[in-house]
Amino acid sequence: MILLAAGTANLRAEILEAKPSDPFFAKFAPVKAPAPAGLLLHPGDRLAIIGDSITEQRMYSRLIQTYLTVCVPELKITTRQFGWSGETAEGFLHRMTNDCLRFQPTIATLCYGMNDHKYRAYDEQNGQWYRANYSAVARSLKASGARVVLGSAGCVGKVPSWVGDQKAAVEDLNLNLCQFRNLDIEIAAQEQINFADVFWPMLTTGFAAHQKFGPDYAVSGKDGVHPDWAGHLVMAYAYLKAMGLDGDLGTFTVDLGAGKATASTGHTVDSFANNALTITSTRYPFCATGPLDKDNSLRSGMTLVPFNADLNRLKLVVTGGTAENYAVTWGDATRDYSAAQLAAGVNLAEDFAVNPFSAAFAKVDAAVAEQQKYETRQIKDLFHGPEGKADANATADLTEKARQPLANAVAAALVPVTHTIRIQAK
Repeated sequence: MILLAAGTANLRAEILEAKPSDPFFAKFAPVKAPAPAGLLLHPGDRLAIIGDSITEQRMYSRLIQTYLTVCVPELKITTRQFGWSGETAEGFLHRMTNDCLRFQPTIATLCYGMNDHKYRAYDEQNGQWYRANYSAVARSLKASGARVVLGSAGCVGKVPSWVGDQKAAVEDLNLNLCQFRNLDIEIAAQEQINFADVFWPMLTTGFAAHQKFGPDYAVSGKDGVHPDWAGHLVMAYAYLKAMGLDGDLGTFTVDLGAGKATASTGHTVDSFANNALTITSTRYPFCATGPLDKDNSLRSGMTLVPFNADLNRLKLVVTGGTAENYAVTWGDATRDYSAAQLAAGVNLAEDFAVNPFSAAFAKVDAAVAEQQKYETRQIKDLFHGPEGKADANATADLTEKARQPLANAVAAALVPVTHTIRIQAK
């Protein structure tokens, strides 16, 4: 019996996520999340981003749509968000046919569990209610022909003001959400769908951010539940990774000795002379600015998860030179690199926060924001208002005429960018 117990303990240790050593994590037992098997996305996909008020914030959903639009433009993916404040998986189950399936999504992301866990300690009855409804949502989407990425809820940073029991322990709420996350992994395995781990990265990065940036840094948001941009960057990272994206956005290869340069797919070399490389690109890097130590900053979020390394690699490789060090100028900024660094390849997207793509990227992102803003009104105010109750199909047709120009504006904002990289010996 002792040997069996030891074997069981070892097996359990092997299937859990690696935990930081701090006592803060002692009671958490997060099951090891499965890795995505290849790219889930198909050309021409219609993506539905579904969830509660965190989705209705239109932040991680906006990051996902903008990323897919500019970083993998060849896939020509279109996106809609279906966030609804206060919603549970059961709530979406009741409205999904009217609100979502009529648009025939081919892929969908789900983010429920925050309201479902009811801001209290875990109990089995509530857990099974959640599991049954979340499973039913996934099955219904699959039955409609959509591929599914089932996401866990994030974590809470404090007991939110709307919870009646203000003496509830934050740890109990997060242990509940961790158990929900483990149920989500079981659902994903049962339904043979992809899983996006939102909870564990949010919990671990939230703790690390407190240590690094101070107690006011709130990955889960100032109210304890609704993240600002850094937290939403962590969420978007989880979903994009779950879609199987590899983050290779292009490579510019320069041989200074031979006076030659090449570029990978999505980029065309226009000229290379006097160590100046001019390129026209139809694929953008993901551009993000902001301070590194503030929770309302996308750039800060990029310090919490390996977003640039995993999803945002636009590389410059330089060989054949005679100097030990070089200055690389891209747009209005210059950075110094050793010859060895350039030979290994440097990530321009990570090193140049403001770059020649920034203005064009901002236009696409602004168009995405306008489209998603209307989608909240389309679904919540019109589909579920007097117009929709009187004639759902007519309301859908009419509102689509208003939405379509906004979707067209997203596509139109994506224009080729011509830019120059200058490489000077130091």
